[in-house]
Amino acid sequence: MKIVILEPLGVPVDFLKNAITQTIGSQHELCFYPDRKEDIPSLIQRCQQADIVVFSNIPYRKEVIEHCPHLKAICIAFTGMDHVDLDYCQQRQIRVMNCAGYSTVAVADLVFGLALTLARNIKSCDNACRNGLTKNGLIGYELEGKRFGIIGLGAIGQRVAKIANAFGCEVLAYTRTPKEVEGVALTDLHTLMSQCDIVSLHIPLNDDTRGMIGDKELSWMKSDAILINTARGGVIKTDALVKALKEHRIAGAGIDVFDMEPPIPKNYELMQCNNAIFTPHVGFATQQAFEKRAYIIAQNLKEMVS
Repeated sequence: MKIVILEPLGVPVDFLKNAITQTIGSQHELCFYPDRKEDIPSLIQRCQQADIVVFSNIPYRKEVIEHCPHLKAICIAFTGMDHVDLDYCQQRQIRVMNCAGYSTVAVADLVFGLALTLARNIKSCDNACRNGLTKNGLIGYELEGKRFGIIGLGAIGQRVAKIANAFGCEVLAYTRTPKEVEGVALTDLHTLMSQCDIVSLHIPLNDDTRGMIGDKELSWMKSDAILINTARGGVIKTDALVKALKEHRIAGAGIDVFDMEPPIPKNYELMQCNNAIFTPHVGFATQQAFEKRAYIIAQNLKEMVS
């Protein structure tokens, strides 16, 4: 089979190649591209002879897939799958697998990086030090004793809950698939949003969750609460979040994901909110996570070629 890796995946090519060949053997043709292309003509050119393609969050729609007559399987080197035309893949009986689990630790770590940056005013403290100022006006708060709300209790949500418990938080969670998790009290969305000091989102983007957090849900939050989103940008209505931040109806937000992929335009309205901090969709991006992902890719390919 011809297996096309459409973009660099955070590890040296030799590392990924060795992980794959040690798992599936060397009888398959591997093609590695050294750069990332998202335009339809380039994707068609790269994929049209492929039996299997591997990529992360490149938009991969019917307009590309219909020009790939040999395509049998897609390995998404990512957790989310909403950027792939799954309906068309089902019509074509193209198998699709993702790499769930590789970024669980990485994303959970970033949640607390964002939360602590907001709670302890770290960005402003850095600016104060650089400009000969003091701690005046920069007194923050501890996580211990705070109510930490988690929306979505999958692997990442459960990891976040475990860390929040270690900080001494009271952990509440809202999930559509109830499960018992030690140290977590399940509740409804309104209770969570209205009672928690920190609300962290860990839900996939689909028809049920798109725009799930809007004006109404944000209006439930306490004025001194913060919102963290390391899930998918589309689960929050951006205009509603901008309004809540600018009107100081919530204290702040830590945002890693947007309704577009970075780079974010300078005139993007959310960027004008001084009570928010941003990272350019790096939650999944650590060296350890990329290495874990390489081995998951190899295992996925093993299933695909068997």
